[in-house]
Amino acid sequence: MKQADPAESHSLAELCILVDLPVRTVRYYVQIGLVDRPEGETRAARYGARHVEQLLLIRKWTAAGLSLERIRALLDGGEPPVAARGPAPGSIEVRSHVRVADGVELVIEPGSAGLSPEQVRRFVKEVMALHARISKMNAS
Repeated sequence: MKQADPAESHSLAELCILVDLPVRTVRYYVQIGLVDRPEGETRAARYGARHVEQLLLIRKWTAAGLSLERIRALLDGGEPPVAARGPAPGSIEVRSHVRVADGVELVIEPGSAGLSPEQVRRFVKEVMALHARISKMNAS
């Protein structure tokens, strides 16, 4: 690891202000290997542009709901996450609404779920049977 340029390096406190993360979180990320270790140790440790970049990416991805394991894979060169897209304007979706009981409704989009009509019927039948078993257990 090359020597950090003092003009481009930051203390832990400065780094935390730059990336808007608590000291404890940054230390944890370094401890588990998501962020490179700083140059030096203890209070003399210095963090550079690479650390800022790593922490900003981690912050962005955790805000998007990615797990730390997935973030580790992304930082190691994995495929970037694909933003989920909703249905296109004007598209038509067929949904099945099944009333299982008072307050319990099942909504199925067979196309999105990748289910054939027969699989949907079987799924609904199994859900109804499971609900009946649970209701019977509660009544006992």
